[in-house]
Amino acid sequence: MTAARREVLLLDLGLGNLRSVARALERAGAVVDVSGRVEALRRAPRLVVPGQGAFRDCASALEGELGEALLARLRSGVPYLGICLGMQVLFETSAEAPAARGLGLFPGQVVRLNPQGVDALSGAPLKVPHMGWNEVVGSHPLLPAREHFYFVHSYQVAPTEPGLTIATAEHGERICAAVARDNVFACQFHPEKSADAGARLLERFLESGWS
Repeated sequence: MTAARREVLLLDLGLGNLRSVARALERAGAVVDVSGRVEALRRAPRLVVPGQGAFRDCASALEGELGEALLARLRSGVPYLGICLGMQVLFETSAEAPAARGLGLFPGQVVRLNPQGVDALSGAPLKVPHMGWNEVVGSHPLLPAREHFYFVHSYQVAPTEPGLTIATAEHGERICAAVARDNVFACQFHPEKSADAGARLLERFLESGWS
């Protein structure tokens, strides 16, 4: 793999978790540029947008020129990995912040988790936020058919376009664990917190020809 193919822009939206994602990408072989500048976004060969925090803050950070530039890059075919809020903000709205607008790249909303039942080990009612390891079942070049990844979230995306959901998990209900279309892959789980499984996903993201 050439150095150019390893270059990744980690888009800084002023939200948490940048440092751990940058380290995980570097371990996977990436040359990481962390920036929130429009100029850096417009020339980036690959994009990663992570985020831990509130949908309102993420949507606000992408208002105006930065959000317009991100949408233009996604539509131009640049490989994109969205993690957690970087997945949710691709959609139109969120129940967490009804007045805030997402990018609207994909049709659908972000809805609060509503788990039913009890934990199989402890017998305690399932909780929100959903935190911990869950099996992800799906089909995509970046994912094996079945693998365990680490989740930390209180909301999930509810796509309205058939075929967008390419992986699911269970937490007292079926959760949309990942969506994908063409050059865009986004996941609710955290690859940077998912040990070897997450490392393999990031390595595949850095490879060409996966979309």
